[in-house]
Amino acid sequence: MSGTNDRTAIVTGGGKRVGRTVVEALLADNWTVIAHVHHAEDEVPAGAIPAVAALDRPDCAARIFAVAERYPPVRLLVNNAARFAPDSLGQASADEFHDHMAVNARAPMLLIDELVRRHRGGEALVVNLLDAKLAAPNPDYLSYTLSKYALAGLGEVAARALAGRGIRVNAIAPALMLPSGDQDDAAFAKVHALNPLKIGVEVSDLVAALRHLIDSQTMTGQTLVLDGGQRFMAMARDVQFLED
Repeated sequence: MSGTNDRTAIVTGGGKRVGRTVVEALLADNWTVIAHVHHAEDEVPAGAIPAVAALDRPDCAARIFAVAERYPPVRLLVNNAARFAPDSLGQASADEFHDHMAVNARAPMLLIDELVRRHRGGEALVVNLLDAKLAAPNPDYLSYTLSKYALAGLGEVAARALAGRGIRVNAIAPALMLPSGDQDDAAFAKVHALNPLKIGVEVSDLVAALRHLIDSQTMTGQTLVLDGGQRFMAMARDVQFLED
């Protein structure tokens, strides 16, 4: 995607963890960046423009894109934010299912829809952040996992629907990159590189994959899995529970 400071990127969950690093990388690449946050007091990286919205509300996409109206055209949408809370069969939660679907699948759908509504030609890219566990699922985090499957399906449908309009839709599916759930640093260190390559996936790997997707103008409908081959191991539990 050509241009310097004449293109805007929207990153959901852009104030912390993976999202913050993505925002910082895009700023370094001369994007104008709208960093979505949940609360007005949430900080965003210096140089980013905050957009406050609750992703579980139907008006989230309109609120975020309203902030972008004052800036260059939106050429990149990174659906990074996600709800991640435990439940499983035998203790499934209707509320958790609803809340995960609202944040992890409905909000990205509304944001893509808003991008399409406002698109006035030229190229654009949507990148959905999935989870490497979809390639080799386990029963932990049931509602979260189902919501990520829904997001994967959304990406497939959107890629097919929008290619003719110059909008590419791809995904990145990383394995564990940062401490998850209740993990402390020691527990994280034990499982971070638990894969055939014995190399832990870093946030920098995700940033590199995102830059590759930005530059690969003929790639759409694809998912880049970053897991060191962990999917080959067919683990019975979520990786955070396997330190022993």
